[in-house]
Amino acid sequence: MSTETRLAFAHPLDRAEATASQAPLDRISVRNHVVEVEIGAFQSERGTTQRVSFNVVVEVEPLTAEIDDDVDRILSYDKVTEAIEHELSEERLNLLETLAERIADRILLEPQAVRVFVRIEKLDRGPGALGVEIVRARDQLAHGPLVPQEGDRPHPRLVYLSNAAIASQNLSGWLDQLQARHRPLLLCVGAPDLPAPQSHHRMTQRRIDLLAIEQNAWVLAARDPRCVVVSTRTELDWAMRHGQVSVWAPSKIVLDAVDGPSAQPADAVALAAWFASTFAAGEMLVIGAELPAGAGVPLRAVSVDQVTL
Repeated sequence: MSTETRLAFAHPLDRAEATASQAPLDRISVRNHVVEVEIGAFQSERGTTQRVSFNVVVEVEPLTAEIDDDVDRILSYDKVTEAIEHELSEERLNLLETLAERIADRILLEPQAVRVFVRIEKLDRGPGALGVEIVRARDQLAHGPLVPQEGDRPHPRLVYLSNAAIASQNLSGWLDQLQARHRPLLLCVGAPDLPAPQSHHRMTQRRIDLLAIEQNAWVLAARDPRCVVVSTRTELDWAMRHGQVSVWAPSKIVLDAVDGPSAQPADAVALAAWFASTFAAGEMLVIGAELPAGAGVPLRAVSVDQVTL
């Protein structure tokens, strides 16, 4: 077996040693860390967990005498396992590649980390282990930290629009007022007034009801060209930082949420309030509908006839 082939299937620690630079680096590793997780792009992988194995090697600057056996001054194993747990708890993912990238980026935020090897394998999808492995280095990252500090997080204004509000002649004026306040703006809607199909199956009906909301999101987008329908956290993060008015299409975020909402799609205002809390919205404005109970964000209601917000 050639050296290249052998290293391709070797443990990340062996690959790290074989590809080391001239400068000496220390290494810490987490081997065979197995977690039960829901992940995968296939329908058969939704609603069920599978065993996923993590092997991570982090190259770090060598320890110095000043460390003095102080655990707070080194990159500990806990930082590696915490990076895995954090990314698994953020949202449900389809691809191991995405998960590996996010874990590597989070580890490389640690000041001691120089290079990281991440191997992730599904243990229950076939006769063997099916997985991916990536290598990332701190000096290759073109971006800054992917996880902003709390003070840097945008606190958007979320506005729920009833069907009467969507159809109102005041819609463009409301958007003018909201955009003038220079705060990221997220819009939410409920289902249209037409009845949705009924499946008499709970999980299927949930998808149908979420898709009904998304249909209404496109109705709103057609009413004003500033409104852009978005469905992923990545899109929403980008939109909030670039002044785009986003209309939430809820299916992906709701279905992928590890700790999903208790509100059902039929209770669209409460669902919007859950969404507002996940983004730490500064305020939720409800136009033309009743305020939900127990929301985790400040709430304010206005009538459809109210011109000034």
